[in-house]
Amino acid sequence: MKAAVWHGKKDIRIEEKELKPLKEDEVTVRVAWAGICGSDLHEYQEGPVFVPVEKADELTGEIAPIIMGHEFAGIIEKVGKDVQNYKVGDRVVVNPTLTHGDKPEDVDCYDGFSFIGLHGDGGFTKYANAPESNLYRLPETLTLQDGALVEPTAVAVQAVKEADLRFGDTVAIYGAGPIGLLTTLAAKAAGATKIIVLDLSETRLEKAKELGATHIINSGKVNGPAAVREIVPNGVDVTFEVAGVAPTFKQAIDSTRARGTMVIVSIFARPIEWNPLHLTNTGVKITSTIAYTPTTFQQTVDLMGTGQLKPQGIVTSQIVLDDIVEKGFEALTNDKSQAKILVELSGEK
Repeated sequence: MKAAVWHGKKDIRIEEKELKPLKEDEVTVRVAWAGICGSDLHEYQEGPVFVPVEKADELTGEIAPIIMGHEFAGIIEKVGKDVQNYKVGDRVVVNPTLTHGDKPEDVDCYDGFSFIGLHGDGGFTKYANAPESNLYRLPETLTLQDGALVEPTAVAVQAVKEADLRFGDTVAIYGAGPIGLLTTLAAKAAGATKIIVLDLSETRLEKAKELGATHIINSGKVNGPAAVREIVPNGVDVTFEVAGVAPTFKQAIDSTRARGTMVIVSIFARPIEWNPLHLTNTGVKITSTIAYTPTTFQQTVDLMGTGQLKPQGIVTSQIVLDDIVEKGFEALTNDKSQAKILVELSGEK
């Protein structure tokens, strides 16, 4: 089957791959649509970040080259003999996170986690295997294309939950890429009154405004924290760092009120230099999130199914697998008007 395979930095190839044998607790999903994630882009531009290259991943048992793609939905094609709750023909979205499963999610939701599509073969192909425990049914109100948006939306929902954001809170979001835009949606749904989005791209800022930002700031033209404090003089209750670079990390802290919270949502592909004394006079709390709990994933499916979260507006392009490098990864690298690009596999609705 044709697949988008990661071999190294700037080296993703469309080539033939065989589907690995189906385990007894797995299903084979006929992939309909898959999204290109910011973490996929990091692997393309700067990798390896997560992709195992020196030894096999302990949870997947796989090593590069691997089939990329962890934001995907499709239809069950085949079930292993121990699968109990799903059948051939079910419409599902895959939660790509794999854990040891030894700890409750409220104790450690990242219990040695790995990702289908980053640490092992994923969804940029015709068929993908996934454990039954990682499947979620799509409600009839959602298309399979919508299903490809569940995973990144769940990242934003978890980020808002980690912030303990409450009705009436004020928010600043540094970075208006796909996750920043989805965090805008989630913050609005959670009751934030002021949602300030900062970015260097006017196109992305306008998209943030469309999706619910109350204020947009081009941080390349003005001092970001100063501009935020013109709107909320004491600083916002919560900031989300969704850009993944040292300047925005520091600016996010400077935009937060005393004893407020800054949430790191982005992936830092490389270390940054930062002095913790930056926090000493304010008591700003820093927390972080990279994925979501199983509960949050189901809540995201439910919120999208009822229309309380509508992430479809972040989609800027739909492409076919053969074009994934030029019209996918290269487009996201060079064209800041692009946000979420979906890859059509079977194309089923």
